[in-house]
Amino acid sequence: MRAAVIREYRADLSLETVADPVCEPDGVVLKTLACGICRSDWHGWVGEHAKVKLGDIPGHEYCGEVVEAGPLARWRVGDRVIAPFILSCGECPECRSGHSTTCRTPRVPGFGEPGAYAEYVSAPHAHNLARLPDSLTPALAAGLGCRVTTAFHALTGRAALQAGEWLAVHGTGGIGLSVLLIGRALGARVVVVDVVPERLTHALSLGAEVAVDARDGDVAAQIIAATGGGAHVSVEALGIEATTNGSLECLRPMGRHVQVGLPTGHTAKMQINMNAVYMKQLALYGTRGMPSWRYPSLLDLIERGAVDVRPIVARQVALSAASGELRAFDGPMAPGVAVITDFAS
Repeated sequence: MRAAVIREYRADLSLETVADPVCEPDGVVLKTLACGICRSDWHGWVGEHAKVKLGDIPGHEYCGEVVEAGPLARWRVGDRVIAPFILSCGECPECRSGHSTTCRTPRVPGFGEPGAYAEYVSAPHAHNLARLPDSLTPALAAGLGCRVTTAFHALTGRAALQAGEWLAVHGTGGIGLSVLLIGRALGARVVVVDVVPERLTHALSLGAEVAVDARDGDVAAQIIAATGGGAHVSVEALGIEATTNGSLECLRPMGRHVQVGLPTGHTAKMQINMNAVYMKQLALYGTRGMPSWRYPSLLDLIERGAVDVRPIVARQVALSAASGELRAFDGPMAPGVAVITDFAS
Protein backbone atom coordinates (compact mmCIF):
# COMPACT_ATOMS: atom_id res chain seq x y z
CA MET A 1 0.00 0.00 0.00
CA ARG A 2 1.00 3.66 -0.34
CA ALA A 3 1.84 5.50 2.85
CA ALA A 4 3.59 8.63 4.13
CA VAL A 5 6.49 7.78 6.44
CA ILE A 6 8.56 9.92 8.82
CA ARG A 7 12.16 9.28 7.78
CA GLU A 8 13.59 12.53 9.20
CA TYR A 9 12.08 14.93 11.71
CA ARG A 10 10.91 18.22 10.22
CA ALA A 11 11.54 16.91 6.70
CA ASP A 12 9.04 16.05 3.99
CA LEU A 13 7.26 12.78 4.64
CA SER A 14 8.53 9.96 2.46
CA LEU A 15 5.86 8.55 0.13
CA GLU A 16 6.53 4.83 0.00
CA THR A 17 5.05 1.45 -0.83
CA VAL A 18 4.87 -0.49 2.44
CA ALA A 19 3.34 -3.78 3.56
CA ASP A 20 -0.42 -3.93 3.95
CA PRO A 21 -1.61 -3.96 7.58
CA VAL A 22 -2.42 -7.23 9.33
CA CYS A 23 -5.94 -7.78 10.67
CA GLU A 24 -5.96 -8.67 14.37
CA PRO A 25 -8.52 -11.14 15.79
CA ASP A 26 -10.57 -8.43 17.54
CA GLY A 27 -9.94 -5.79 14.89
CA VAL A 28 -10.51 -4.76 11.31
CA VAL A 29 -8.50 -3.42 8.42
CA LEU A 30 -9.92 -0.27 6.88
CA LYS A 31 -9.51 1.26 3.47
CA THR A 32 -8.81 4.82 4.58
CA LEU A 33 -11.48 7.17 3.24
CA ALA A 34 -10.15 10.29 4.95
CA CYS A 35 -7.62 11.27 7.60
CA GLY A 36 -7.32 14.58 9.41
CA ILE A 37 -4.03 16.44 9.79
CA CYS A 38 -3.71 17.44 13.43
CA ARG A 39 -1.35 19.49 15.61
CA SER A 40 -0.70 16.27 17.52
CA ASP A 41 0.72 14.84 14.28
CA TRP A 42 2.96 17.91 14.13
CA HIS A 43 4.32 17.13 17.60
CA GLY A 44 5.39 13.72 16.31
CA TRP A 45 6.72 15.09 13.01
CA VAL A 46 9.04 17.54 14.81
CA GLY A 47 10.30 14.81 17.16
CA GLU A 48 8.64 16.03 20.35
CA HIS A 49 6.36 13.06 21.01
CA ALA A 50 7.96 10.14 22.83
CA LYS A 51 5.89 7.52 20.99
CA VAL A 52 6.65 8.74 17.46
CA LYS A 53 9.86 7.33 15.98
CA LEU A 54 11.57 7.57 12.62
CA GLY A 55 9.99 5.07 10.26
CA ASP A 56 6.49 5.60 11.65
CA ILE A 57 3.34 6.39 9.67
CA PRO A 58 1.37 9.30 11.22
CA GLY A 59 -2.39 9.75 11.29
CA HIS A 60 -4.94 9.21 14.05
CA GLU A 61 -8.07 11.05 12.83
CA TYR A 62 -9.59 8.69 10.33
CA CYS A 63 -12.62 6.94 8.97
CA GLY A 64 -12.74 4.07 6.55
CA GLU A 65 -14.44 1.10 4.93
CA VAL A 66 -13.93 -2.37 6.39
CA VAL A 67 -12.02 -4.57 3.94
CA GLU A 68 -11.16 -7.32 6.42
CA ALA A 69 -12.63 -8.25 9.81
CA GLY A 70 -11.18 -10.46 12.49
CA PRO A 71 -13.23 -13.36 13.92
CA LEU A 72 -13.88 -11.47 17.17
CA ALA A 73 -14.92 -8.21 15.50
CA ARG A 74 -18.62 -7.40 15.06
CA TRP A 75 -18.06 -5.52 11.81
CA ARG A 76 -18.46 -6.84 8.27
CA VAL A 77 -16.66 -6.12 5.03
CA GLY A 78 -18.21 -3.03 3.46
CA ASP A 79 -19.18 -1.33 6.73
CA ARG A 80 -18.10 2.31 6.93
CA VAL A 81 -16.87 3.38 10.35
CA ILE A 82 -15.34 6.21 12.35
CA ALA A 83 -12.48 5.45 14.71
CA PRO A 84 -11.70 7.26 17.96
CA PHE A 85 -7.98 7.86 18.22
CA ILE A 86 -7.73 5.94 21.51
CA LEU A 87 -8.55 2.28 20.86
CA SER A 88 -9.14 1.03 24.40
CA CYS A 89 -8.91 -2.59 25.51
CA GLY A 90 -12.40 -2.73 27.01
CA GLU A 91 -11.27 -5.04 29.81
CA CYS A 92 -9.22 -3.04 32.34
CA PRO A 93 -10.88 -1.40 35.39
CA GLU A 94 -10.79 2.03 33.72
CA CYS A 95 -12.52 0.77 30.59
CA ARG A 96 -15.12 -1.13 32.61
CA SER A 97 -15.90 2.01 34.60
CA GLY A 98 -16.60 3.94 31.37
CA HIS A 99 -13.36 5.93 31.40
CA SER A 100 -11.83 4.25 28.38
CA THR A 101 -9.67 7.26 27.48
CA THR A 102 -7.55 6.31 30.52
CA CYS A 103 -7.24 2.67 29.39
CA ARG A 104 -4.18 0.92 30.83
CA THR A 105 -3.20 -0.61 27.47
CA PRO A 106 -4.51 1.72 24.75
CA ARG A 107 -3.66 1.36 21.06
CA VAL A 108 -3.25 4.68 19.24
CA PRO A 109 -2.61 4.61 15.46
CA GLY A 110 0.03 7.17 14.58
CA PHE A 111 1.53 7.02 18.07
CA GLY A 112 3.27 3.70 18.51
CA GLU A 113 1.10 2.02 15.87
CA PRO A 114 1.04 2.50 12.06
CA GLY A 115 -1.28 5.43 11.37
CA ALA A 116 -3.74 6.44 8.68
CA TYR A 117 -1.59 8.58 6.37
CA ALA A 118 -1.93 5.45 4.26
CA GLU A 119 -4.29 3.66 1.90
CA TYR A 120 -5.13 1.11 4.59
CA VAL A 121 -4.96 1.09 8.38
CA SER A 122 -5.37 -1.60 11.02
CA ALA A 123 -7.87 -0.84 13.80
CA PRO A 124 -7.49 -3.32 16.67
CA HIS A 125 -10.06 -3.41 19.49
CA ALA A 126 -12.78 -2.76 16.91
CA HIS A 127 -15.45 -2.51 19.62
CA ASN A 128 -14.37 1.16 19.79
CA LEU A 129 -15.53 1.93 16.25
CA ALA A 130 -18.77 3.72 15.41
CA ARG A 131 -20.82 3.44 12.25
CA LEU A 132 -20.34 6.34 9.83
CA PRO A 133 -23.77 7.95 9.31
CA ASP A 134 -24.87 8.33 5.68
CA SER A 135 -25.39 12.05 6.33
CA LEU A 136 -21.72 12.59 7.23
CA THR A 137 -19.11 12.72 4.47
CA PRO A 138 -15.79 10.97 5.09
CA ALA A 139 -14.00 14.33 5.10
CA LEU A 140 -16.26 15.68 7.84
CA ALA A 141 -16.06 12.41 9.76
CA ALA A 142 -12.26 12.63 9.76
CA GLY A 143 -12.60 16.29 10.70
CA LEU A 144 -14.33 15.14 13.89
CA GLY A 145 -11.09 13.33 14.61
CA CYS A 146 -9.70 14.19 17.99
CA ARG A 147 -11.12 17.71 17.65
CA VAL A 148 -14.91 17.61 17.89
CA THR A 149 -14.87 14.43 19.96
CA THR A 150 -12.38 15.88 22.44
CA ALA A 151 -14.26 19.19 22.55
CA PHE A 152 -17.57 17.46 23.22
CA HIS A 153 -16.17 15.36 26.06
CA ALA A 154 -14.22 18.29 27.51
CA LEU A 155 -17.35 20.41 27.78
CA THR A 156 -19.93 17.77 28.69
CA GLY A 157 -17.97 14.96 30.34
CA ARG A 158 -15.44 17.06 32.23
CA ALA A 159 -16.41 20.71 32.74
CA ALA A 160 -20.20 20.16 32.73
CA LEU A 161 -20.77 23.38 30.79
CA GLN A 162 -24.23 24.86 31.37
CA ALA A 163 -26.40 27.00 29.11
CA GLY A 164 -25.86 30.69 29.76
CA GLU A 165 -22.33 30.27 31.13
CA TRP A 166 -19.38 32.14 29.67
CA LEU A 167 -16.89 29.90 27.89
CA ALA A 168 -13.40 31.16 27.01
CA VAL A 169 -11.48 29.41 24.22
CA HIS A 170 -7.73 30.01 24.02
CA GLY A 171 -6.64 29.17 20.47
CA THR A 172 -8.98 28.89 17.48
CA GLY A 173 -7.40 26.09 15.51
CA GLY A 174 -9.32 22.88 14.84
CA ILE A 175 -9.92 22.03 18.48
CA GLY A 176 -10.69 25.65 19.41
CA LEU A 177 -13.27 25.95 16.64
CA SER A 178 -14.78 22.66 17.77
CA VAL A 179 -15.06 23.94 21.36
CA LEU A 180 -16.71 27.10 20.04
CA LEU A 181 -19.27 25.19 17.94
CA ILE A 182 -20.09 22.66 20.65
CA GLY A 183 -20.22 25.40 23.31
CA ARG A 184 -22.69 27.43 21.26
CA ALA A 185 -24.81 24.31 20.66
CA LEU A 186 -24.94 23.82 24.44
CA GLY A 187 -26.13 27.39 24.96
CA ALA A 188 -22.91 28.96 26.23
CA ARG A 189 -21.71 32.50 25.53
CA VAL A 190 -18.25 32.26 23.97
CA VAL A 191 -15.11 34.38 24.08
CA VAL A 192 -12.28 33.41 21.72
CA VAL A 193 -8.59 34.29 21.97
CA ASP A 194 -6.01 34.17 19.20
CA VAL A 195 -3.24 36.21 17.56
CA VAL A 196 -4.48 35.85 13.96
CA PRO A 197 -7.13 38.46 13.05
CA GLU A 198 -8.54 36.30 10.26
CA ARG A 199 -9.19 33.48 12.71
CA LEU A 200 -10.83 35.82 15.22
CA THR A 201 -13.12 37.20 12.51
CA HIS A 202 -13.98 33.66 11.44
CA ALA A 203 -14.82 32.71 15.03
CA LEU A 204 -17.11 35.73 15.38
CA SER A 205 -18.93 34.64 12.22
CA LEU A 206 -19.52 31.23 13.85
CA GLY A 207 -21.18 32.65 16.95
CA ALA A 208 -18.48 33.88 19.31
CA GLU A 209 -19.68 37.01 21.14
CA VAL A 210 -16.25 38.41 21.97
CA ALA A 211 -12.88 38.07 20.20
CA VAL A 212 -9.67 38.93 22.05
CA ASP A 213 -6.42 39.53 20.19
CA ALA A 214 -3.73 38.29 22.57
CA ARG A 215 -1.28 40.80 21.10
CA ASP A 216 -3.30 43.65 22.64
CA GLY A 217 -2.21 43.02 26.23
CA ASP A 218 -3.55 41.27 29.32
CA VAL A 219 -5.88 38.58 27.95
CA ALA A 220 -7.33 37.63 31.34
CA ALA A 221 -8.19 41.24 32.19
CA GLN A 222 -9.93 41.70 28.84
CA ILE A 223 -12.02 38.55 29.35
CA ILE A 224 -12.93 39.43 32.93
CA ALA A 225 -14.10 42.87 31.75
CA ALA A 226 -16.05 41.49 28.78
CA THR A 227 -17.83 38.80 30.81
CA GLY A 228 -18.56 40.82 33.93
CA GLY A 229 -16.33 38.83 36.24
CA GLY A 230 -14.63 36.13 34.22
CA ALA A 231 -15.43 32.94 32.35
CA HIS A 232 -17.18 30.06 34.08
CA VAL A 233 -15.29 27.56 31.92
CA SER A 234 -12.02 28.13 30.06
CA VAL A 235 -10.45 25.77 27.56
CA GLU A 236 -6.76 25.86 26.65
CA ALA A 237 -6.39 24.51 23.12
CA LEU A 238 -2.69 24.95 22.34
CA GLY A 239 -0.68 23.28 25.10
CA ILE A 240 1.68 26.16 25.92
CA GLU A 241 2.46 28.04 29.12
CA ALA A 242 1.21 31.51 28.17
CA THR A 243 -2.26 30.37 27.14
CA THR A 244 -2.55 27.92 30.03
CA ASN A 245 -1.96 30.74 32.52
CA GLY A 246 -4.25 33.04 30.55
CA SER A 247 -6.95 30.37 30.78
CA LEU A 248 -6.56 30.04 34.55
CA GLU A 249 -6.39 33.76 35.20
CA CYS A 250 -9.47 34.64 33.12
CA LEU A 251 -11.79 32.47 35.23
CA ARG A 252 -14.19 33.82 37.81
CA PRO A 253 -14.17 32.30 41.34
CA MET A 254 -15.09 28.60 41.29
CA GLY A 255 -14.40 28.48 37.55
CA ARG A 256 -13.31 25.36 35.65
CA HIS A 257 -10.18 25.15 33.50
CA VAL A 258 -9.95 22.33 30.93
CA GLN A 259 -6.56 21.40 29.49
CA VAL A 260 -7.21 20.22 25.95
CA GLY A 261 -3.99 21.38 24.25
CA LEU A 262 -1.26 18.74 24.32
CA PRO A 263 1.69 19.68 26.56
CA THR A 264 4.60 17.59 25.33
CA GLY A 265 8.27 17.97 24.56
CA HIS A 266 9.51 21.37 25.71
CA THR A 267 6.01 22.34 26.95
CA ALA A 268 5.45 19.20 29.04
CA LYS A 269 6.34 21.07 32.24
CA MET A 270 5.16 24.65 32.81
CA GLN A 271 5.26 27.34 35.46
CA ILE A 272 1.62 27.72 36.46
CA ASN A 273 -0.06 30.48 38.45
CA MET A 274 -1.19 28.27 41.31
CA ASN A 275 -2.06 31.34 43.36
CA ALA A 276 -4.93 31.98 40.97
CA VAL A 277 -6.05 28.38 41.44
CA TYR A 278 -5.88 28.71 45.21
CA MET A 279 -7.40 32.18 45.65
CA LYS A 280 -10.29 31.65 43.22
CA GLN A 281 -10.77 28.00 44.22
CA LEU A 282 -10.61 26.82 40.63
CA ALA A 283 -11.13 23.31 39.32
CA LEU A 284 -8.59 21.97 36.82
CA TYR A 285 -9.52 19.20 34.40
CA GLY A 286 -7.34 17.27 32.04
CA THR A 287 -9.02 15.64 29.07
CA ARG A 288 -7.87 13.46 26.19
CA GLY A 289 -10.19 12.16 23.53
CA MET A 290 -13.69 10.83 24.14
CA PRO A 291 -14.87 7.42 25.34
CA SER A 292 -16.18 5.48 22.36
CA TRP A 293 -19.54 4.84 24.04
CA ARG A 294 -20.28 8.59 23.79
CA TYR A 295 -20.20 8.62 19.97
CA PRO A 296 -23.99 8.13 19.58
CA SER A 297 -24.73 11.25 21.66
CA LEU A 298 -22.34 13.38 19.60
CA LEU A 299 -23.47 11.97 16.26
CA ASP A 300 -27.08 12.60 17.26
CA LEU A 301 -26.29 16.28 17.85
CA ILE A 302 -24.71 16.50 14.41
CA GLU A 303 -27.39 14.53 12.54
CA ARG A 304 -30.28 16.57 13.93
CA GLY A 305 -28.51 19.81 13.07
CA ALA A 306 -27.87 21.01 16.64
CA VAL A 307 -24.24 21.56 15.71
CA ASP A 308 -22.80 22.18 12.24
CA VAL A 309 -19.28 20.78 11.91
CA ARG A 310 -18.81 21.85 8.29
CA PRO A 311 -16.83 25.02 9.13
CA ILE A 312 -14.06 22.92 10.69
CA VAL A 313 -12.79 21.37 7.45
CA ALA A 314 -11.24 24.05 5.28
CA ARG A 315 -9.17 21.96 2.86
CA GLN A 316 -9.26 18.48 1.35
CA VAL A 317 -5.76 17.54 0.22
CA ALA A 318 -3.74 14.72 -1.30
CA LEU A 319 -1.36 12.54 0.71
CA SER A 320 1.53 14.27 -1.04
CA ALA A 321 0.40 17.61 0.44
CA ALA A 322 0.53 16.41 4.07
CA SER A 323 4.12 17.60 4.60
CA GLY A 324 3.19 21.16 3.69
CA GLU A 325 0.21 21.09 6.04
CA LEU A 326 2.38 19.85 8.92
CA ARG A 327 4.97 22.54 8.21
CA ALA A 328 2.24 25.19 8.38
CA PHE A 329 1.74 24.45 12.10
CA ASP A 330 5.06 26.21 12.71
CA GLY A 331 3.38 29.59 12.26
CA PRO A 332 0.01 31.36 12.34
CA MET A 333 -2.53 29.44 10.31
CA ALA A 334 -5.67 30.31 8.39
CA PRO A 335 -9.04 29.17 9.79
CA GLY A 336 -10.06 25.54 9.52
CA VAL A 337 -8.18 22.28 9.16
CA ALA A 338 -6.97 20.03 6.36
CA VAL A 339 -8.13 16.47 5.71
CA ILE A 340 -6.44 13.95 3.42
CA THR A 341 -9.00 12.48 1.04
CA ASP A 342 -6.75 11.48 -1.90
CA PHE A 343 -4.30 8.71 -1.06
CA ALA A 344 -3.20 8.04 -4.66
CA SER A 345 -1.42 11.35 -5.34
